[in-house]
Amino acid sequence: MVPTFVNALAVVIGSLLGLFAKKGIPDRLKIILFYAVGLTTLGIGINMTMSANNFLIVLGSMALGGLVGELIDIEGFLKRIGDNMQEGDFSTGFVMSSILFLVGPLTIIGSINAGLTNDGTLIYTKSLLDGISSTVLASIYGLGVMVSAGSVLLVQGSIVLLASQLSFLTNDIYLNDLVAVGGIMVLGIGLKILDIKDTKVGNFLPSLIIAPILVWIVSFF
Repeated sequence: MVPTFVNALAVVIGSLLGLFAKKGIPDRLKIILFYAVGLTTLGIGINMTMSANNFLIVLGSMALGGLVGELIDIEGFLKRIGDNMQEGDFSTGFVMSSILFLVGPLTIIGSINAGLTNDGTLIYTKSLLDGISSTVLASIYGLGVMVSAGSVLLVQGSIVLLASQLSFLTNDIYLNDLVAVGGIMVLGIGLKILDIKDTKVGNFLPSLIIAPILVWIVSFF
């Protein structure tokens, strides 16, 4: 679990730096940061999506996951947390940073590798990347980015502890479509950052669970 704690700490430290920087950044520079983060996020999403083995599985996962998320209103739940924190951008920062930090292949492969072999190299690499990203995101969205460190602890820690049962996810048959689903969600984040369309990305979180299930079902045919 040490690499996971290091990753969460990197998010906290990066967020603190971003929060301190936020107060001194002029509005016109914040706008260009929005564009930089938004366009880069779109690029990351496109790159992740191209890894798909079967876009029908990606579509099915997004559709089913989106329906489940909409019915239980995940986005609304996260927004209410933000309202309680009295921070307008809290839920936006929390959702976007949590997804960005957790849907990539480094999270899955790195956590499983750490759990099975005690090798945290990939997670340490990811920690550096997340620390840099959290600095930029926190300078724009504030406290919600720091709180996403809890998501890193919960999700990555769970994968590490369940590594022996989840090792099948490192197989390209499962991993590629799962990463592609995450890529579609990251694209949605990019659209939100650029103020093009609010796609309620949080409501698609169940898609990440549904994708491996659909791959497993299709493998019988």
